[in-house]
Amino acid sequence: MPWLELDSIFHMQNWTPRPEAEFRAEVERFTAADGWVVDGNYSAALDLVWSRADAVVWFDLPRRTVMRRLAVRTLRRMVTGAELWNGNKESFRFLFNKDESILYWAWTRHASDSERFRRAAADPANARLTFVRVASRDDFDRALRLLTDKI
Repeated sequence: MPWLELDSIFHMQNWTPRPEAEFRAEVERFTAADGWVVDGNYSAALDLVWSRADAVVWFDLPRRTVMRRLAVRTLRRMVTGAELWNGNKESFRFLFNKDESILYWAWTRHASDSERFRRAAADPANARLTFVRVASRDDFDRALRLLTDKI
């Protein structure tokens, strides 16, 4: 199934954000297909993605797990100079600037994002969507079986 990582179309060269209209057009084009997977939860395109989706898989791991995994992954990318999207690489300077730090962003957004998805899953307006909350490895295994059965 085609897969789109929203970061890959949002972050243009030099971490320049793609203009919202262009970003939405790319998401709209991609989600017009019969089957697809979108990775990401950008509010600028959430309405497009969710209006065309049949399931939302929501990783709601404990903050300590998220931060540990994110720190290891981020530091590894910084040390190796791994390219992410469109020539962009994570930089050690990002660690010390709260406006650019993925670690700061994840720490401050963890609770609010969790609550936002809980509310969305309970909202009758989203009743046609299957929300799959992944809060552990066992949840992940169950979700994988559930989603594989849907394909």
